[in-house]
Amino acid sequence: MAPPCRSFATSPASAHSFLRYFSLFLLVLFNLSSCARSASLSPVDVVIPQDATSQSPFTVVQDNFLGISFELNSFDTLWGETPLTMPNPMQNYLANLRARIQSPLRIRVGGNSMDSSTFVPDQSQMIILTDPNAYFNDVPVDFGPTFFDVLNSMADIVGEMDFIITLSMQDPSNDTDVIELARAADEMLGARLDSMLLGNEPDLYSGHGTRTNYTIQDYIPEIGEVLHDLENSVYGDLIPNPVIGGPTICCSWDLSDVLDAGLSQYPYKYYTLQHYPTNICNGANAQNTNISYFVSHTNIPSYAQWQSTGIDMAHNASVPVLMTEYNTVSCGGSNVSDTFAASLWAIDAALNFAASGLSGAFLHTREYGVTYNLFDPPSPTDSTASGWRTGSPYYSALFLSETFPPSGVAVLDINLNNSIYDPAATVAGYALYGQNGTRCDRLVLINYGNDGGNARNFTIGSSIASSAGVRVLEAPTISETTKISWAGQTVGPNGELEGTQTTQYYTDCAYGCNITIPGPGAAVIVLDVTASNASFYVGNSTIAGPGYQGNSTEGSSGTTTSGSALKSVGSYGKAWGWAAAGMVMLGALQPVL
Repeated sequence: MAPPCRSFATSPASAHSFLRYFSLFLLVLFNLSSCARSASLSPVDVVIPQDATSQSPFTVVQDNFLGISFELNSFDTLWGETPLTMPNPMQNYLANLRARIQSPLRIRVGGNSMDSSTFVPDQSQMIILTDPNAYFNDVPVDFGPTFFDVLNSMADIVGEMDFIITLSMQDPSNDTDVIELARAADEMLGARLDSMLLGNEPDLYSGHGTRTNYTIQDYIPEIGEVLHDLENSVYGDLIPNPVIGGPTICCSWDLSDVLDAGLSQYPYKYYTLQHYPTNICNGANAQNTNISYFVSHTNIPSYAQWQSTGIDMAHNASVPVLMTEYNTVSCGGSNVSDTFAASLWAIDAALNFAASGLSGAFLHTREYGVTYNLFDPPSPTDSTASGWRTGSPYYSALFLSETFPPSGVAVLDINLNNSIYDPAATVAGYALYGQNGTRCDRLVLINYGNDGGNARNFTIGSSIASSAGVRVLEAPTISETTKISWAGQTVGPNGELEGTQTTQYYTDCAYGCNITIPGPGAAVIVLDVTASNASFYVGNSTIAGPGYQGNSTEGSSGTTTSGSALKSVGSYGKAWGWAAAGMVMLGALQPVL
């Protein structure tokens, strides 16, 4: 971040002061160039509507809005093959998120691989690959009860979780496996079983060759048959309470058409969607490798509101809608998917889902080497060792785990700088309203500017808040893949957060505040808080492996700074570092002057 513009007083020249004046000259030159760059970017006025009650559909979301989705076929390489071999890094990755919310962490396991796989009740091994030549986007496996043992063990260690799994709809006329899986899930997960989704992307069954000429008219009666079998199984009624979700469509069908065709007659707990803005299924092209698409807020509403008619229908029926799988580029990601642009985009998309009526969204991760993954083990066969790679979308999850308060909020896209409609806008903003949508408690501001660390001032007007606490996500450029930090911390090779946790507090906001956010970067801003009563997570969320220090909700690992301007504490902004280096140089030269 650039330092405040300032002038320097000079003293009379002397024969012995050349080095001193040369250093001062460099500092002045640096400050002038920084000021010139900052002056070229006008402050952004943050206009906050009085309330969010007029938005439709009006949805209050909880602190666990953001969940993580896992593909089944690679699940054992990430969570371990048994409860005794769960990788320490994965425990830490999940604990970092769980520690920052009060509600259970949402985990979904599914994908094409689970829709085409078979549950084997007497199989001792967690997962067995059954087709070594399978298409990489649909890898069937046999899986056994150890799968549920690992889910429960991870929740016992990390903290409570809610699990969503998939029941296959690929062969509904032979649903014995579906019955066995539903029974095992109910018995072994108990209250941790959030939902069972009937089928995965049935709108692609025909295109993938799974079912011939499959249509919505084929799908609806088959749903009825499977629900009937679940209610009248040899084990009794396996769905006495609403636990089923669907239709989990992604591409070719509309939710409104599926509901009109008859899905609305069934007692669903959730209606579910999956959606990516583009794909790389047939190789790289200009669209799926275009990073500029992912740093323009203008593209977000049309993506996030893709099923707005069906979402309205769901709200009228009081059925929550979930986005059970999303990420940047489907079929494994592209060169864009592991960049900081993807981090900012995933945050923007999640908040727009919330603003558009969805009650939850799940970032998807897959087998080793997929570029959009949230995390990767050191190798596809060695997950118990340290040395994991943290993907840029994991920082989105960290950010969002501290975005939503446990009391619930309604989210509103505030169209910052006309960013919904103006492709030239490089910012985005959201207001989060508590108290049934009548009071703005938080803001999320995004700066997509790719200007190598230059900051952008966001002006919050008077009478909005008396004070504010700010945490920042930042990186040097939108193309950065590793030098990313959240609240001054980066994720280490064991899934642990390294560095000093930092929060900036503004104490004089009654008459307005200028909050500075690096470019590129994003900030969570909590209004009307101080260092003594802030609601940010403070502490060490590492729970396993090297450097274990326990888990805490408050402690000495978090630091705060105060002032009327945001400073680059623990960040990748270069300006303050260079300015500090110049001052150190002056100090070192002082004795010889």
